[in-house]
Amino acid sequence: MTTSPASMTEHLAAHVEHLWDAVMAVDEYGAVRLVCDAVDAGVPPEDVLLDIIAPVQHRVGEHWAANRMTVAQEHAATAINDRVVAALAHHRPSAPAAGRGRLTVACVDGEWHALPARLLSEVLRLRGWQVDFLGAQVPAPHLIAHLHQTGPRAVALSSSIATRLPTAHAAITACQAAGVPVLVGGAAFGSDGRYARLLGADAWAPDARTAADFLSRGLPETRYPALGHQPVDDLPHLSDQEYSLVARTAPQLVRETLAQLEERFPALRDYSDRQRQHTAEDLAHITEFLATALYTDDDELFSGFLTWTAAILTARGVPAHSLYPTLDALSAQLNDFPRARRILSHARRTLGTGPDPGFSA
Repeated sequence: MTTSPASMTEHLAAHVEHLWDAVMAVDEYGAVRLVCDAVDAGVPPEDVLLDIIAPVQHRVGEHWAANRMTVAQEHAATAINDRVVAALAHHRPSAPAAGRGRLTVACVDGEWHALPARLLSEVLRLRGWQVDFLGAQVPAPHLIAHLHQTGPRAVALSSSIATRLPTAHAAITACQAAGVPVLVGGAAFGSDGRYARLLGADAWAPDARTAADFLSRGLPETRYPALGHQPVDDLPHLSDQEYSLVARTAPQLVRETLAQLEERFPALRDYSDRQRQHTAEDLAHITEFLATALYTDDDELFSGFLTWTAAILTARGVPAHSLYPTLDALSAQLNDFPRARRILSHARRTLGTGPDPGFSA
């Protein structure tokens, strides 16, 4: 007797709820026991990874964004899910690589969200690949050294935060120069893969299962539908140097913006050191996303981040309109930067339209 798709979906949903309860209770051993019992009951390990653990982690991000979970709770939940993945790998070890070859999976330098890449690594192992998972924040020189030492069929690069796109571009180009094709994934590359195409990755996948299916269809060097090689220096809009100048002067932009905000809102002067630090960190994130929008020449990247930020602030009791003075202060400082002013003006017009689901905690 076979299980209907609807019954299987309900079964997986029940497992999601049970794992969520264990994660919220910070019950690591209970969480491990739940996923191992699911496998022993016949749920395929790949489904456990992608249809139980991954949805729970996604819900963790949603709860943090809605201010229903502290940063500490989010970190604890993520750590438990990471250990659950590791326990599952040892509970039912993957079969030895069945001749598919070797792959490298890594997060780009500066990207600390390693769980999506970890999930992909385990799925690929289940599919018969020999996988080198290098973890979070892998500097490009170390990545390239590893490629020369191991000679993988391909590299899968993961990034969740769009501000890592310039670094991802350098890593993509370096891997390709070493003769290794690059598949990229993660929210940083856009829900439609637009930044993967812009930066010249050999392929893009929206999720781990699609990436694994894609790699399983054949050898990367013969089957990859190349998106179009794009060397770092060949993005024409970078010739105006706006990205370089904004990135280089970001600390100064943050200091001046904070000073201008204090002039407009004297109450800021009475902030505690911690409140001032948080405000400066928020301004630094905004400036970094502005620089990344200049790198990609994409107004929507910055506007999407600002509307997401507005939702985060609102959930924490901070009025979203507090972002407008920040945009005005940045625009005044960047008066001679036409692309930056265009991006800031676009964000000002679109604020309040709602968060972009492509941005995650």
